[in-house]
Order: sequence, then C-alpha cells, then structure tokens
Amino acid sequence: MFYSSIMQLTPKFNPIYIVITICCLLFCTQSKANSQAIEDSTTIKSYSINYTTRPLNIDGKLNDQAWKKAAWTDLFVDIEGTIKPKPLFDTRVKMLWDSQYLYIAADLKEPHLWATLLNHDDIIFRDHDFEVFIDPNNDENQYFEIEINALGTVMDLFMFKTYKLGGPMVMGWNSDGMKSAIQIKGTLNDNRDIDKGWTIEMAIPYSCLKKPDRNYLPNLDKPWRINFSRVEWTMQNEGISYVKKLNPNGKPIPEFNWVWSPIGVINMHVPNRWGYLYFKK
Repeated sequence: MFYSSIMQLTPKFNPIYIVITICCLLFCTQSKANSQAIEDSTTIKSYSINYTTRPLNIDGKLNDQAWKKAAWTDLFVDIEGTIKPKPLFDTRVKMLWDSQYLYIAADLKEPHLWATLLNHDDIIFRDHDFEVFIDPNNDENQYFEIEINALGTVMDLFMFKTYKLGGPMVMGWNSDGMKSAIQIKGTLNDNRDIDKGWTIEMAIPYSCLKKPDRNYLPNLDKPWRINFSRVEWTMQNEGISYVKKLNPNGKPIPEFNWVWSPIGVINMHVPNRWGYLYFKK
C-alpha cells in the first residue's frame, strides 16, 4: 500500500524518492520518540528564593542565621533523568537573595576529596566540581556559567547562545565581585581515610550579570532560569592520593553528571530544561 501510494504521487518514478521519504518518516518518528523520552525521564524543577536582610559571612560553613530561612533543594539526580541510576553521593543546594547578591550554598557528600587545578579559568570540570548556570532573562540566550573545585578555584564564562547554536563561550567574562569559599570535611588528595564531603558558599553580585539591553536584577513577577551540576570522576588510589581510573583504551572513564533539574541528555547547555527561580520578598 505504501509503495503504491508513493508511485501515484511520483509520476516519474524513482526509487530514490522512496528512500528519502522513508528516511524522513523514520527521522521524524525517532525525533518524536526521543523528545517524549526526555519528557518522561525529566521534570523541570522550581525554587522559591527568600529575601534576606541579614548579612552573610561567605566562609563556606553555611552556619549563618540567615540560611535558616532557606530550604534545601531536592537531592541531585543524573543529568539524563530517571532512565539512569541515582547518583552515588548526595548533593543539594539552597539559595537566598538581597539587594546586591544571589547567595548559593551547596552541600556535596564525598568520600574521596580530590582537586588539582589552581589557576583561575583552568578547565575546572577536569576535577570533581560544582557548577552554576544562570539565565536572568529566561530566554535561552546570553547566560552565565561558574565552576568551582574543592580547592576553591573558579572558572567563569559567558555564552551568547548555546554551543548547539554556535556559541561561542566567552572566557574573558569574569564574575567580578563574587565572593566564594569552600570548606572540606576530610583530607584533600589523601586516600588514607574516608572523607565526608565539602560545602560551598557563593555571593554572586547582580552587577557582574549586567549586559546591554538585558535584565540582570531580580524581579518578583518574572522568574530566572538556573541550574546546578556536579561532575564526579571515577578514581583509583595512587600512592597516598588519587588518579582517574582509565578505560582499556587508556582514556579516563567518562564522568558522572549529577544535576538539580535534569536535562534528559548529557549536555548542560540546554537552558529550556533548567529550573525556574522565583524571587519572593
């Protein structure tokens, strides 16, 4: 039936038309199935962020009185959603805001604390890291990324658009005025004991998010988009420290990507899958 229909629609019959038509139908069907799979395995999260009038001391300890007003997020999940196993170690975040800063606190359980990169704008996800993605305009364009490791080393960049749409990343952007600190619960780069984890505290000034003709200040009527990612490598002991475990081909075993709001694919640069940040006062 399908073959006859194609011949009727194509007076000058050419088998190539059949191949092209079948490929198009298969592609559309597969794309729809992939899209549905993403929808079924992911749920876009949201967070209502409280306003604070109390000053926060950014020391990574998360013991300021103001943090009692902030709720923890759900525990992070795999970036691909429910189709993948739960993360090996718990990660969660809480947030506050005031007239100058977006405050972020993160708690990462980790039995083997490890970090090596020391210089600003080193490619931090080559270590275990924690990452923040912010789109103040909620339009999937011109967004910001900040990464930090357990040494407190920061990489920050700005994106005009996603990599899929041609990027590019702007490493020249800096989160000027940001305050950040980490606290480790254990011993860094030492495999002779079992560690508990590390905590992170950030105060991101709205001023560093300012771009021409773009929103950069909190708005009670319009949410931001935000997401958080944790990169975790598979490690093995070497001496008293750690190194990445390798595949038989000699390359590191691919990293885990654990996130707050799951994406459905292994790619954080899909802003329409990030969570919603609602400002409250």
